[in-house]
Amino acid sequence: MKKTLLSTVFLMQIASSWSIGAENPTDAATRGGVAFLRSKQDKRGAIRETDALETAMTALSGLAVAAMGNLPADPTPEGETVRKALDFLLAPERQDKEGYFGARDGSRMYGHGITTLFLAEMLGMSAEPARDDAVRKACQRAVDLILRAQRVEKRSGNQGGWRYSPQATDSDLSVTIWQLMALRAAKNAGIQVPKAAIDAAVGYIKRSFKADNRNSNKPVGFSYEVSQAPVWSTAAEGLLALQVCGEYEAPEVTATADWLLRNPPKTSTNWFYYGTYYYAQSMYQRGGEHAEESSKRVLEVLLPLQEADGSWKSISGNESSRVYRTAMALLSLSVKYHYLPIYQR
Repeated sequence: MKKTLLSTVFLMQIASSWSIGAENPTDAATRGGVAFLRSKQDKRGAIRETDALETAMTALSGLAVAAMGNLPADPTPEGETVRKALDFLLAPERQDKEGYFGARDGSRMYGHGITTLFLAEMLGMSAEPARDDAVRKACQRAVDLILRAQRVEKRSGNQGGWRYSPQATDSDLSVTIWQLMALRAAKNAGIQVPKAAIDAAVGYIKRSFKADNRNSNKPVGFSYEVSQAPVWSTAAEGLLALQVCGEYEAPEVTATADWLLRNPPKTSTNWFYYGTYYYAQSMYQRGGEHAEESSKRVLEVLLPLQEADGSWKSISGNESSRVYRTAMALLSLSVKYHYLPIYQR
């Protein structure tokens, strides 16, 4: 009862401030977050606070800024930020001769999937044909590497997925979903992606689904590895991935969405920002009560965590980067705008 009352009061305060002419709190939060990310862009176009993972962080930040409706063709400071991020990622040293984006900065297949997703979403979004052509060529090479990595002979149960390196013989849900989102975005943008590759990835994700019908207190959803139990963040991950692939009414989707409806985000949860991003986007995809309730819960939990400089504060040691936290928070809040094709219903 106390939690419900506090939630109601918080949302009433938001509605009250908006009704008397103040800036919409979501718009204010996202504007501040974009400004923070812009402040972290260096003269090369990289968006980061350290040299570690700078390819992945630039791509993730570029995706977050673009998700607010800022595109490389826009004659605005925000459009320039996306444009410069693209140019940084298109520099020859970022992508190796195999098409891999994950080697130079150590972000491995995580960074490769994130960067490929960003490039795919930016295809055709530049006013300059030469940049569009460069984006398409880099994206195609990146997609080709993802497909080759999926075809590596895997250990039993790991077929269809990906892990940390292109040569990996095992798979995990988190790396797999970044690759799958990248493939779906690339396919939507006109790049050739075999249906069999999507189907194989969907099969891997479905094999990671767990539900204990004897114990309603246990998480329902998708696990990090097929042999493990699901947790909150991985449940939300798998839910988004299956819906992006058109599996809107699969029994795994229905069961996971209903469980997440009963279990909204909490700051005490491991990988809070990561999981909240997937929760926000996946429940928006589900629509109806799930979308409406999750939108309230995301605002309730994220808005109080924003710092004065526009970044989002640290609440756990495993999400220590301000750039990372801010990008994930923005992608969580971007469901209000749904500008990027990959996140549209």
